[in-house]
Amino acid sequence: MLNRRRLMLRAGLAAIGLPLAFDRSKVIAAETYPVTHTDAEWKTLLSGDQFSVLREEGTERPFTSDLLHEARKGNFACAGCDQDAFASATKFDSGTGWPSFWAPLDRKVVGTTRDTQFGMVREAVHCSRCGGHLGHVFDDGPKPTGLRYCLNGVALKFHPAAV
Repeated sequence: MLNRRRLMLRAGLAAIGLPLAFDRSKVIAAETYPVTHTDAEWKTLLSGDQFSVLREEGTERPFTSDLLHEARKGNFACAGCDQDAFASATKFDSGTGWPSFWAPLDRKVVGTTRDTQFGMVREAVHCSRCGGHLGHVFDDGPKPTGLRYCLNGVALKFHPAAV
């Protein structure tokens, strides 16, 4: 995970007088989701990498996810609460090293928040059921939406379609 890089960047930003990144974990804690757990409970339910991404907004290294090349029909669900979020029919190879989709199953299954970490302005994507951080959405995707939901594979589970 890139937590070490995040700490180094925060220290660098502070050293040159730029504002530190917005701490979304406080927003998550303040919001109410249908699925909630304490950090201690999340740590027993998730792997270390999953906890880092879903609960602390970490990022997995590119090209490391088993789901990057998953081509079977089915749905990709939040690894935190198992809510189906993206269909394989909307998955595409973005060349970025992370599983990418051009649309969620339904607009209600994900939410977005403004992310200004590292001096960039992006839209973070989170699960609407548990608040878990899934990745980011960008406006450089394919038609029909023009969006690219660039997600951490470790934040997802794959549910193959019944054959």
